[in-house]
Amino acid sequence: MHEPRVMPSDAEADADKQSSRDNGDPFLRYGDRFQRSLAAAINMLRSSDTVPAEIARSFGLPAAAVAGPASFFADFSAPRGRRHIRVCGAAACFAATGGRHVAEVEEALGVGAGNRSMDGAVSVQEVRCLGYCFSGPAALDGETACAGADLAAQLQGLAPRRTPPVPVHNDSPVPVVTAGLLGASEPWSTWPNIVASGTSEDVLRQVDAARLSGRGGAGFRVGTKWRAALAHPAARVVVANGDEGDPGSFVDRLLMERDPHRVLEGLALACFAVRAENAVVFVRSEYPQAFARMQEAVLEAQASGHLGTDIQGSCFSLEIDVVEGAGSYISGEETALLSGLEGLRAVPRPRPPYPTEHGLHGRPTVVNNVETLGAIPWIMQHGGAAYSAMGTPDEVGTVVACLSERFLRPGAYEVEIGTPFRRLVEDLGGGLRDGATLRALQIGGPLGGFIGPEDLDVPFSDATLSRYGAALGHAGVVAFDDTLAGEDVLRNLWDFAVAESCGQCSPCRVGAWRGRALVDRPGGPGDRGERDQVLRSMAVGSLCAFGRRVPAAVRSLARVYRLDGWLP
Repeated sequence: MHEPRVMPSDAEADADKQSSRDNGDPFLRYGDRFQRSLAAAINMLRSSDTVPAEIARSFGLPAAAVAGPASFFADFSAPRGRRHIRVCGAAACFAATGGRHVAEVEEALGVGAGNRSMDGAVSVQEVRCLGYCFSGPAALDGETACAGADLAAQLQGLAPRRTPPVPVHNDSPVPVVTAGLLGASEPWSTWPNIVASGTSEDVLRQVDAARLSGRGGAGFRVGTKWRAALAHPAARVVVANGDEGDPGSFVDRLLMERDPHRVLEGLALACFAVRAENAVVFVRSEYPQAFARMQEAVLEAQASGHLGTDIQGSCFSLEIDVVEGAGSYISGEETALLSGLEGLRAVPRPRPPYPTEHGLHGRPTVVNNVETLGAIPWIMQHGGAAYSAMGTPDEVGTVVACLSERFLRPGAYEVEIGTPFRRLVEDLGGGLRDGATLRALQIGGPLGGFIGPEDLDVPFSDATLSRYGAALGHAGVVAFDDTLAGEDVLRNLWDFAVAESCGQCSPCRVGAWRGRALVDRPGGPGDRGERDQVLRSMAVGSLCAFGRRVPAAVRSLARVYRLDGWLP
């Protein structure tokens, strides 16, 4: 047996932290020795066929410490061949083909999803969202994306590979998040002056005036979160959440791949505001190009003097690390993300304490999503009042709506909050392609909800959508045409819930598979009551928003498709 590892004293931890600035190891900058060893062991899982118990032994860790994450994350638990294909089965790709593309890929490659060929040459894994919702169905062949109706032929080498770029448009009074993408501003335009001569309060004041809310789904006021972190004296950390897992949304991938310096500038401004000298960019593994581009951008920013020690002679130092996820939708939830960064199973933590008080390795931590950070440079350049003048009196600013493949003109559209859906669907999106008839819109991912074609005059805002049992979420807009039945869409939604529930709490874990089983069960006298019981138990008893929001999404879908058996 190995001797138990001894936690370091405060002095040792301080020494480790200091030595990190010399050797460049990101995991030495925060946390204790146990967690550093665990994080290193988890990284080894990516590139080694060694079983988790052997990896644990080599680091002097308990076997369960490595086996837990190894069995939790899809990237570690899915069978892998020398050629690994990840095929998207999420809402937008499902809407494009009715799910037929998954079977077509399986037949073309001779391997079923979740399996590896006998010779170990090829494996197929069904995943949920690759950020190509505008051109699906999509797959990742290793780290190379391809997308289109002939996906199976592309993977066989019988058709040219296609990786179309995201079409980007602005329909707000001025581009904010898309300013760099549309050539309206250059990155790092505000940072040098702010860091050299500004103060933390200068940034906080403008963000407060902007009334900026998070665009990751929760909609929490950004300035309030930052000030909450400042209330705690320990060294703070800021995390850029690039784990954009909501099917239908691809704005974070767009920004990280094509405007990464805007993301870094927003992150730097956030760090300056809360006086944090360490930051992490967390990128989901389904976005390999975004991960690579963010790594390159950090090195470029360091070489340009925007990051590092004593920036612009300001006595402010900032180091940013880029960390890759391992395949888990729930990692987008901020406390689950922090657990994953610590080398643990990415399951949500009870709150309180909130991350701003006790976050990454116990340090006060601010978590903001990529799109949120992308708005901050514009706010600092033009003023918070200019930002809050857009949108509605209650929900200000802009949001990037992502229109899916079913639209005639899919892509990313920056619009003011409160823009009517009719403007999005008919004017900007051009209606559905091939003259198809719109049957439903899924808003904000699987936890957002559904509206029908009769609801197109509804404003694109959280407050209004909530009256329809939906939510703005990450602002993805997935169109379903009338070739798909409501039961098919419902089945896809429950499949997502079953696959992505972290399993930590029984209302969500058990409720997800019970709900999925009820979709296929022939209607009986007791089915309505059992469905209602499942949905109420999930909504009331689940630990995090995942389990609590699935019932609302199911109810909204049932309203649009008139599935009476799923209504209260």
